Amino acid sequence: MHLTFDGCVNVEASNLVVTAPEESPNTDGIHVTNTQNIRITRSTIGTGDDCISIVSGSQRVMAQDITCGPGHGISIGSLGKDGSEDYVSDVVVDGAKISGTTNGVRIKTWQGGSGFARDVKFLNVEMNNVTNPIIIDQDYCDQDKACKEQNSAVQVQNVLYQNIRGSSASDVAIKFDCSKSHPCLGVVLQDVKLGGDGGGVTAQCDNVNMDQLGDVSPSCPCSADNY
Repeated sequence: MHLTFDGCVNVEASNLVVTAPEESPNTDGIHVTNTQNIRITRSTIGTGDDCISIVSGSQRVMAQDITCGPGHGISIGSLGKDGSEDYVSDVVVDGAKISGTTNGVRIKTWQGGSGFARDVKFLNVEMNNVTNPIIIDQDYCDQDKACKEQNSAVQVQNVLYQNIRGSSASDVAIKFDCSKSHPCLGVVLQDVKLGGDGGGVTAQCDNVNMDQLGDVSPSCPCSADNY
C-alpha cells in the first residue's frame, strides 16, 4: 500500500499522484480504514491493485475528481473476511475517470462475515475499457475454486449508481452477485449507459432488490419487487 489513513478523523487529501507498475500485487493507491470524514479530491492513481480501497470502520468518505488506471478500480472492501463483523457507510464517489482497470466501482465481501456496507453513491463516472465496470461481489474468494457457501453475509444496502457512462472490456458490464442469505437491498441504477467494443454487453443481477430509473443500458432482468 502506498498511502493509508487508519483511525483518522477530518482528513483533506488532494492533488495526489500515486503510481506503481500494473503487475505489482497488493499496491493499493489509497487505503482508508477506521476513518471518518475524509475527502480525497483531484488525484491521479495507477497501481497493481485498488486505486482506492475503503474498508471497515470507515464513514463519511468522499472521493471526487479521481483518475484511476491501471489497477483494480475504486473498491469498498473487502469486508467480512474470516467471519469478521465489518461496517462501511456514507460513501460518495463523484466524478471519477476509470480507464483500463479490472474493475470500475466495486463492493466486495466474503461469505460468512457480518455487518453492512450501506448508503453508497457512485456518481458521474466515466469508464474506458474496464473489465467489470459496475460490480457487487458477495462471493469474493482468494482461491481458484469457489469458497464454501455460508449462511451469513455483510448486508449491502442503499447503493446508487447515477450517470455512469463508457465502455466495458467484457461482455458483462454490470454484475450484481449478491448473497442468497442476505440479498442486496435498495440498489438503484439511474442513467447508466455502458457499451462494448464491436458488440453488445449484458447485466447479470442475482439476489438483488433494485430500481432502474431513466436510461439504463444494459438493464438488469429484475425489478424492485423481486424480494
